[in-house]
Amino acid sequence: MNLTVSASPHIRGKDTTTRLMLDVVIALLPALIAGVIVQGLRAALVAAVCVLSALAGEWLLRLVLRQYNTLPDGSALVTGLLLALTLPASVPYWTAATGGLFAAVVVKGICGGLGQNTFNPALGARAFLMLLFPACLTRFPALGAPLPLGELSPVDVITGATPLHHMQMPALPDATLADMFLGGIGGCIGETSALALLIGGGYLLFRRVISFRIPAAYLGTVAVLSLVFTKGDSPVLWMAYSLLSGGVLLGAIFMATDYATSPVGPAAQVVYGVGCGALTVLFRYTGLFPEGVTYAILLMNAAVWLLDRYLVPRRYGERKEAAQ
Repeated sequence: MNLTVSASPHIRGKDTTTRLMLDVVIALLPALIAGVIVQGLRAALVAAVCVLSALAGEWLLRLVLRQYNTLPDGSALVTGLLLALTLPASVPYWTAATGGLFAAVVVKGICGGLGQNTFNPALGARAFLMLLFPACLTRFPALGAPLPLGELSPVDVITGATPLHHMQMPALPDATLADMFLGGIGGCIGETSALALLIGGGYLLFRRVISFRIPAAYLGTVAVLSLVFTKGDSPVLWMAYSLLSGGVLLGAIFMATDYATSPVGPAAQVVYGVGCGALTVLFRYTGLFPEGVTYAILLMNAAVWLLDRYLVPRRYGERKEAAQ
């Protein structure tokens, strides 16, 4: 009898990294399409610049380090696309390219590569751009304002207040809940339509790419805290606007659920989602900028190792020893 000895794992699933990344790209397409429809063709060009710069950064880093090419796994493509959805369509192309390179080379590549990075690459790059170019990332074109396609410098366009800016006053936004749900508001490219994000999230749940725990804990925490610590005359309306405005849905569905930067155990995932939601509300209420999703998720990324260590699932058949 011949025995074949090989390294683990001995049981392999059908899903591959490339397949998972393709699912994420498919899930992001509705949000990208909605952003292009509402904000114009420049949104698509910003997304293309982010993706191409992330791909170029990953390829160059692997070339310099003399390591195998990782572009086929699709992770750099997803990183660039996610970064684009967190940016305004009016952002300069060179700023978008800087973010894509920083995400792929520094946050993802130098920190260990796919599966080894501590922080979400797209959010890490957005935080970096916010530090260097805050004006470019906090000035949003008014809804329907034409954006020049060939302008390389900061676009000179009529700006408009986003729903989050109104809520920081504090006041309920002028936009209706239907506008925010279907796609009738300004803001970042990926914040245009809540429906598009939910369609993508439903696809990921159907494909079992993500679990419901982190998004449910994240959104549930934001809902409860916004309802309890309301700033408007109608707590329910304030809660609804808090969930539909800004990057909460994008962060809860696509950013916080990143495999490499989120916990493994079920209990850890719930605590992680609650922490993201609580920090988001805290930063929105007390921070300098209206949004708090980026820094909330990045801070919880840093705590993932702690959650995985102390909230380990109990093994099947294991019993707690009785105290003597």
